[in-house]
Amino acid sequence: MPIVVVVDDPKDWSLESPGVQVVGSREYLTDASWSSLRRTKVYNLCRSYRYQSLGYYVSLLATARGHRPLPSVLTMQDLKSAGAGIVRTFGDELDELVQRSLARINGTEFDLSIYFGRNLANRYERLAREIFNLFPAPLLRAHFASDGERWRLTRVRAIPMSEVPATHAAFVQEVAAEHFAGRHPGRVRRRTAQYDLAILHDPKAESSPSNERALRKFVRAGEEHGFDVTFITRDDYGSLAEFDALFIRDTTAVNHYTYRFSRRAAAEGLVVVDDPESIVRCTNKVYMAELLARHKIGSPRTLVVDRESMGRVAEELGFPCILKQPDSAFSKGVVKVETPEELAEQTDRLFDSSDLIVAQEFVRTDYDWRIGVFDRRPLFACRYHMARNHWQIVRRDRTGGSEFGKVDAIPVDLVPPKVIKTALRAANLIGDGLYGVDLKQHGNRIDVIEINDNPNIDAGYEDAILNDQLYHEIMAGFARRVRARGQEGEEHG
Repeated sequence: MPIVVVVDDPKDWSLESPGVQVVGSREYLTDASWSSLRRTKVYNLCRSYRYQSLGYYVSLLATARGHRPLPSVLTMQDLKSAGAGIVRTFGDELDELVQRSLARINGTEFDLSIYFGRNLANRYERLAREIFNLFPAPLLRAHFASDGERWRLTRVRAIPMSEVPATHAAFVQEVAAEHFAGRHPGRVRRRTAQYDLAILHDPKAESSPSNERALRKFVRAGEEHGFDVTFITRDDYGSLAEFDALFIRDTTAVNHYTYRFSRRAAAEGLVVVDDPESIVRCTNKVYMAELLARHKIGSPRTLVVDRESMGRVAEELGFPCILKQPDSAFSKGVVKVETPEELAEQTDRLFDSSDLIVAQEFVRTDYDWRIGVFDRRPLFACRYHMARNHWQIVRRDRTGGSEFGKVDAIPVDLVPPKVIKTALRAANLIGDGLYGVDLKQHGNRIDVIEINDNPNIDAGYEDAILNDQLYHEIMAGFARRVRARGQEGEEHG
């Protein structure tokens, strides 16, 4: 992919950069030859990013041309509003990193230079990377202030090359070359690859939506559909704009880095699964209960209650019944209660983390249906059997161990039509992404239990019927969406 460095004056970029074209901002904006380039990375190092400046227009027009600017206009706007609220916005994790990184500094003020996500001192590398992830721009300076007890990040701004000290030039040269080469410099991009796909995963997670074999199958299928596939982790937030598409294969939640990745990817114009709207809708069972009831889709009798209305649970649902934390996942935060005493004990615990909880009647079945849906079509079907001597598909012990019930993959055309129809009705209320709809079938009644925005696709389980075709169907869907997005850009260009 061509790499272009845009500066106000080509003399501003004095670094040796093999394979990199350096162009003045006015030429980039007005010369039609730059407009005709496709799939180009643009590093915007103009002296100012203020609204309607040359630097602002470089990133704005780069986006319109289908180029990939760093920083994007979105990042420019974020930098304008970057102030004392940064740490509060991004939570305790960033605050803890700030305190840990700056603990040895004497004084009340400190400036951190960040060059392509790096800093000269190893002890500040993690902090530099995190700030770059929040504000992806080539050259940054972050200002911190201390009240004697705690450090606060008070300002982040982009800086021009002229503000880089001469003593830092060699380091900037090194990290710029690494960044231009990509995160994996030794990796040769496939000649046949038309697009770049990032798969977000957590290699250390205990439970993931896809096992290692499935991830390898996604890579092979992606390559056959024209993608160069790269695995990324939470540390790669600042590199999202380098890709055409993002596939999240980590357990999602709204108050979580997966949601920030999804939001950023969507804002940068990537095709993203799971999209942020699907994450918000699927990960909250209060929303799900209201949605299904409104559209008259079958589900177990459900109550959404607070502390004041908890008495309704015993009166209207009886025992046993199920209590759910609104953002529960992988069967965690879901409990069965059989007595008033258990109800009181468990609700006290659940209300510690949410003002509302979901209570449902208990429906006993030997298995749950899982219907995988993508692009508003049924993709795969499984029966998830309950774990041995348990009421859920997974049984957890006090030591953290877990035992799963068996999984039967079933050809979609052999699933009862009413199950498929109900699953599609439910999934289509969320969007056109990749979903796993869980349903219980008892007699003629079909109840939707939940809709998952990042369903498990594990080699040896969900793919037992379609085998490699399952991965090809999903990657083909990504390719269709990326091509359609490119065509839309050309039509409006």
